[in-house]
Amino acid sequence: MHELPAGPDAVVLDFSTDDSPSAAVLAATRALSDAVERGELPGVTDLVPSAHTLLVQAGPGRGLDELGVRRALRRRGTGSDRDPRTTDEIVIPVTYDGADLADVAAELTMTSEEVIGLHCSTRWRVQFMGFAPGFGYLVADDEGSHPFDTVGRRREARTNVPAGSVAIAAGYSAVYPKSSPGGWQLLGRTDVRLWDENADPPALFTTGRVVRFVDAGDDSR
Repeated sequence: MHELPAGPDAVVLDFSTDDSPSAAVLAATRALSDAVERGELPGVTDLVPSAHTLLVQAGPGRGLDELGVRRALRRRGTGSDRDPRTTDEIVIPVTYDGADLADVAAELTMTSEEVIGLHCSTRWRVQFMGFAPGFGYLVADDEGSHPFDTVGRRREARTNVPAGSVAIAAGYSAVYPKSSPGGWQLLGRTDVRLWDENADPPALFTTGRVVRFVDAGDDSR
C-alpha cells in the first residue's frame, strides 16, 4: 500500500501493487468504517473506495489523523474487525434474455446456460459505487481469476440501456439503476429497484454488500 497526499485533510490509500487490490480496498474500507463507528477517527467524514484506491477524507480544516488511520489499518485480517462475509445477501432475480448473452457465451466457448450458471453461482460483492446514482461495481468475492475477467466492454456503447439491465464487463458485474448510455455486455434484466430518491438510504447497493443473482426462470431455485 502507498499513501498519496490529497491536501491537509485527506489521503489516498493506493493498493494497486497488492496481490488482490479489490480485496485490500474492501478490507481497508471495513477496518476504517469500524474505527469511525467506534469513535477512533472523529475527524473522518467520508470514505470513498474505487477499484484500487481508498480516499480517506476529514472535515475541512480539521486535519487528518494519519497515525489513527494506520492503527486502524493494522487491524485488517487480525479478527478484531467484523468479518465482511457475514453481511446479508441482496438477492437479485434476473430474466436472462440479454442482447449480448449469446456473444458472451461464444467468446468464453460456453453455452448460454453455462454463462447464466456461472453468473448465478458467483458470490458478488459491491467493490465501489460510481458512474450513476445507485450503480455498484460488483466483483467476484473469491480471490483469484474469474472467467468473466476476459470479457471486455462492447466495441460500441449503446445510447440507451434500460433500467434494470444486468451486465458484465472486465470482471465486474452491475445492474443499471436507470436508463442511460452504456457499453457493458447485457446478460439480462431485473425488476428490482436499485435507486429510490424517497428511500432511506436511496441506494440498494452499498460498498461491501454481498449480491447474489438468481435465474428468475429457474423453477428449481
